[in-house]
Amino acid sequence: MWVRRRCMTEAMSEIVVERCCDEREEVIQAWYMDDSNEDQRLPHHKEPKEFISLDKLAELGVLSWRLDADNYETDKELKKIRELRGYSYMDFCEVCPEKMANYEEKIKSFFEEHLHTDEEIRYIVAGSGYFDVRDHNEAWIRVWLKKGGMIVLPAGIYHRFTLDTNNYIKAMRLFVGDPVWTPFNRPHDHLPARKEYVETFVHKDAVETAGV
Repeated sequence: MWVRRRCMTEAMSEIVVERCCDEREEVIQAWYMDDSNEDQRLPHHKEPKEFISLDKLAELGVLSWRLDADNYETDKELKKIRELRGYSYMDFCEVCPEKMANYEEKIKSFFEEHLHTDEEIRYIVAGSGYFDVRDHNEAWIRVWLKKGGMIVLPAGIYHRFTLDTNNYIKAMRLFVGDPVWTPFNRPHDHLPARKEYVETFVHKDAVETAGV
C-alpha cells in the first residue's frame, strides 16, 4: 500500500513539474467555463476546475507566447515574431471605464460571439482580461491573459472578450498590413475565413479522433 501511494505521489509530482515547465502559464491560463449567467468578469470555472494546456489550445489554432512586457520596445523575441509572421502594423488599446469612450456599449459588443476574417493578435503590456474561444465541440474555453502574455486567434474562430474584475487592460494590437477590425457576429459560417478554419482545425480533429 505504501509503495502504491508513493507511486501515485511521484506520478502527481511529475504532472506538476510538467505543468510548471511551461513558463507561458505564468501569464496565460486556459480552462473550460461553467454555464453560469453571473457577471462575465468572474472566472467562471467549472466544478471541479478543468484547466487545459496551452499546447491543447494550439490545436484550436490559438498560439501563445510569454514576452517581456517591460521592454517591448527592444524585445528581440517580439521583433522575431513580427518578422516571421509579417506583423507590420502596431498600435495600443486601453480598455477601462476611465479611458474608453462609450465604455459600456463597447464592452458589451466585445462580449458578443464573433469572428474576424484575419488573425486577432493581442499582447498584454498591462492589466489582464479574458478571451473566450469555442473548442471542437462548441464548449467555451476561457483564456486568461495577464501582463506579458501574447496570443494569436486564427481567422474564422468564434470568440469574445471581456475584462476581469480588475477592470483594466492595455494591449498591443498587431496586424498584417492595414488593420481591419470588423467583427462578424455569429452566425457567419458562410464566410471563407470560417470555412477555412473549420476545414483546418475542426474537421482535422474529427478525422484524427476517428483514427482515419
